[in-house]
Amino acid sequence: MGLGNKEGFIWMNGQWLDWADAKVHFLTHSLHYSSSVFEGERSYGGRVFKARPHHERLLRSAEIVDYTVPYTADQIDWVVQDVLKRNNLNDAYIRPLAWRGDAEMGIGNSNGDIQLAIAAWEWPNYYADDVLTNGLKLSTSRWRRPSPECAPVHAKASGLYQIGTISKNEAIRKGFDEALILDWQSRVAEASVANMFMVLDGELHTPIADCFLNGLTRQTVIQLAKANGIKVHERRIWPYELAGMDEIFICGTVAEVTPIGRIDENIFEVGPVTKRMRQLYMDLVHSETIALGPVED
Repeated sequence: MGLGNKEGFIWMNGQWLDWADAKVHFLTHSLHYSSSVFEGERSYGGRVFKARPHHERLLRSAEIVDYTVPYTADQIDWVVQDVLKRNNLNDAYIRPLAWRGDAEMGIGNSNGDIQLAIAAWEWPNYYADDVLTNGLKLSTSRWRRPSPECAPVHAKASGLYQIGTISKNEAIRKGFDEALILDWQSRVAEASVANMFMVLDGELHTPIADCFLNGLTRQTVIQLAKANGIKVHERRIWPYELAGMDEIFICGTVAEVTPIGRIDENIFEVGPVTKRMRQLYMDLVHSETIALGPVED
């Protein structure tokens, strides 16, 4: 059964719609020109992890792609909680999405016809059950993350995710689970929808997030590591360095902290640092209070 046939309620532009009735017109601008922005959030026990940073980023993403969402972060906070309550959800995935509507067609669109909808549904583990033991298998994609001068790379914009979709589909067809995506200068960037960390001699190494999204989970992992005495290096990482790493993991709202067992022909251990970082992260998202400071813009 596709998501469009689920039961429940979706909030759209201030109205509550039955799940199957939350529709947009064929001539919706963002459907043709990929100008929508979105967030992916997780609720644990009815509490959305880092709800406010997610909603502030949604508003910033819209500004980057040149429009203003007609709601405040406070209002979106409230609606997200109400979406969970109306759908009787505690542990769930939440998807707010803003887009240019159907009032004006053509590459230019400046009339302020901005829409917002929020849905939530149960979503079990993103990867297979044995991944935490064996790790994901990644294949290096032929596609690259673009230069920050060529795309709005710091917005969570739908158009930027085409690279991830194509890359992951190709990886699965080759017998892998995920894709490793390099940047425009052929340096390590990220997985299809998750940031990457490498472990070497007990310390974390992660690519500089200058041409891909500096994920909220990435920022949280860095904060957790530093708070627990684990040194973090944000630097340029070249693909040839991966073979010498002790452990590798990815992180994201959906992926949480997930180990990597293989990249192309290189095999990695699901080791103690990865296990510790996952435990620290899972303890945090299930806690009633967040002890860490604010994430970056």
